[in-house]
Amino acid sequence: MANGKINLVNTGITIVDSSWGGFYRGGTYVLIGPRKSGRTTLGLQYAMAGIEQKEVCLYFTSMRPKDLMILAASVDFDLQTHMDNGELIVVKVTPPLDVYESGNPDTYLVEYLNDIVNVVEQYQPARLVFDELTYFVGFENITLLQQAFLRMIENIEDKNVTSLYILGEPATPFAQNIVDNIVQYTTAIIYLQKVEGGRQGGKATITPNIGHTEGQFTTDFSFEPYKGVVFGAVPGGRTEILDPVQQAGGYQQGGVPVAQAFPFGTTTPVGASTMSYAPVTANVPPKYRQLSEVEVVQAPMVHTNQYSKDEFNLILNNQVALYKSTGQPFTLLSLKLDPQAEAAGIISMSQLSNAVRLSLTLKEKICVDGYSILVLLAKADEKALSVLAAKLRANLQSNDPGFLNRVFPLIYSYSYVSNATTENADGILREIL
Repeated sequence: MANGKINLVNTGITIVDSSWGGFYRGGTYVLIGPRKSGRTTLGLQYAMAGIEQKEVCLYFTSMRPKDLMILAASVDFDLQTHMDNGELIVVKVTPPLDVYESGNPDTYLVEYLNDIVNVVEQYQPARLVFDELTYFVGFENITLLQQAFLRMIENIEDKNVTSLYILGEPATPFAQNIVDNIVQYTTAIIYLQKVEGGRQGGKATITPNIGHTEGQFTTDFSFEPYKGVVFGAVPGGRTEILDPVQQAGGYQQGGVPVAQAFPFGTTTPVGASTMSYAPVTANVPPKYRQLSEVEVVQAPMVHTNQYSKDEFNLILNNQVALYKSTGQPFTLLSLKLDPQAEAAGIISMSQLSNAVRLSLTLKEKICVDGYSILVLLAKADEKALSVLAAKLRANLQSNDPGFLNRVFPLIYSYSYVSNATTENADGILREIL
C-alpha cells in the first residue's frame, strides 16, 4: 500500500495518490465540479484502479449505457468485459425529478437514499461511485437531509466500502446550502475548477476533513487520450490558491463570506478560502436550478442491462454475428402482456417489467417495448423460459392468493434458440413479435 499505510487504497487519481497515498479504505469522498470538467472520467479512473486491485466496484450512473462505454473507452477501460466478469456492477439511475410534484418530496428522497444502501447490501462491493448525486439530495428540510445522508454513508462505511460521490458545482445559494450540509460529513473533497478560454482542463484542489494530515493540495489538470484526467506536478505542502474570489477579498458573488459558506472544519484562512467555488457570472448558464424550476420527468431506478429498442437490436445483431463466426449459441425470450390486463387493473406493464428485471442477472440483456419484454441470454437454454416463469412467480408478490392464477394466463411467452436459419435481428424479431 502507498506510504506503507495498510488503510489506504490506490485511487487512480494521481493528485490524491501522490499527495495522500490514496483514500482511506471505507472512507467517504466527494468530487465537485462543473459539467464537462472531467468528473465522470475521474469516477471511471477510480473504478478502474479498484478493478486492477481485484476489488469489485458498484457504479451508479445517469448516462446512457452506450455513452458510458464510449467515455470509458477513451481512458482505455473495457467496461463491457469487466461487467461480464462481475468486477464492475453498473446501475443506471434517472434523476428523481417527479417527486417534486408530491406534497412532501423529502419523504421520497429519503427512500432514494435508502435504496442506495439496499443495492450496496445486495452486491457487497469494495468501491462505490455515484455519478451524480446532485438530484438525489435536493431536500427542502436541511435537517432531514443531514440525517438521511449521514445514515446512508454510515451504513455504507460499516460495510468497509470506499465511496466517491460526484456532485455538480452549486450555482445558487439553495444548491450551495445543500452541498455545505453534505461535505461536512465526508472524509475529504476533490474540487475541479475549469479554466476560461475553451482549453480542456483547469485547477484541481483536494481538501481533507478527517485525517490526510499531509493537508490540502492543488495542481493543474488536463485530458490526455487513453489516459483520462492527468495532473501536473503536485506542489510540496499546503498550497494557497489565488483565484478571483480571494482577490476580491474572500467573498463570493452576492457577498457571502467564503469562510461562512464552506464550513469544512478547516481552521486556517487558506483552508477555508481554497475551497471556494467559481463565481457565477452573467454569461455562464446556471448549473443547478431551483428545484421548483426543474422540468418534471418520470424517473425510476433501473439496471443498465435494460436497453432501448435500437440498442437491443444492435446487441442482438452482434450476438448473431458471434454465433455465425464462433458457433456461440444464444437464447431470446419474449414476454407479452395482454393490454386488457393493465386496463382492468390486474397488473401493469411496469410491475411486470420490474419483476422480470429482478429475475435476471446483470449479464442478461432486457428490452421493454410497449407491452413486450425481450430477454437475451448468451447461451442456448431450452429451459430458460420455465426458469424465468418460476422466478416471476416468486417476484410477483401479492397478498391475493389468486393473483398469479389471474395474471399468468394474460402473459404470452416465446422462446427462440439460435439455429441454422438464424440470419439477423430483424428476422428474429419478426418471428417472435
